[in-house]
Amino acid sequence: MRRARHEWPLPALVPAAGSGSRFGGPSPKQYLQLNGRTLMWHTLMTLSRVEAIEQVAVVISPADEWFDDYEWDIPKLTVHRVGGATRGESVLNGLRSLQAAADDWILVHDAARCCISLAAVERLIATLADDPVGGLLALPVTDTVKRGDAEGRVSTTVPRNGLWRAQTPQMFRAGTLAEALTVCAAEDITDESSAIERLGLKPSLVEGDAQNFKVTYPRDLPLVRAILAARKE
Repeated sequence: MRRARHEWPLPALVPAAGSGSRFGGPSPKQYLQLNGRTLMWHTLMTLSRVEAIEQVAVVISPADEWFDDYEWDIPKLTVHRVGGATRGESVLNGLRSLQAAADDWILVHDAARCCISLAAVERLIATLADDPVGGLLALPVTDTVKRGDAEGRVSTTVPRNGLWRAQTPQMFRAGTLAEALTVCAAEDITDESSAIERLGLKPSLVEGDAQNFKVTYPRDLPLVRAILAARKE
């Protein structure tokens, strides 16, 4: 018998073992201060407020020197110091640490997508409740897309029909995701969906939110601060 939705053992797994090298700050970007809290605090707190999520499992590096310097005071939070050298390795190690059953759903979300909304997460969970594969939040591409050459010039215009920009959370069965990440341990696996796709499966696309972007560069911070301040108000 299928379990009622509120009885799902639905963990949210947040890989946060990266160094944030592209950001170039004095600490990994997940520990940047935003409106009096770390960037990652905002991410974890939003996930903890989703009723269907029973545990927010953050995966950090065993050598992490920053996490214990902050107060987290987040319901449902568990810390797993099993992060690896790549995102895929961190997620796989996190899955093993959680010891989830093969048919349990797992939600994976980027620590640096701190403007995720409750509504978007709840929409993903509701849409995928009976999906045979799982899926991810994503946005249809609306801009004209150009492919550049080695000299920084346009080589072609790419048709945007059917193109989507992947976001997180991404939601898959624990056993399938663990298999995908074990088989597809390549460096070019940048999200869970790409690993699932290499098993020959087709994840569902669930429309996301433009505010759910990944903080990557210092120029992203003013917009993030504005979004978080507006939500607080």
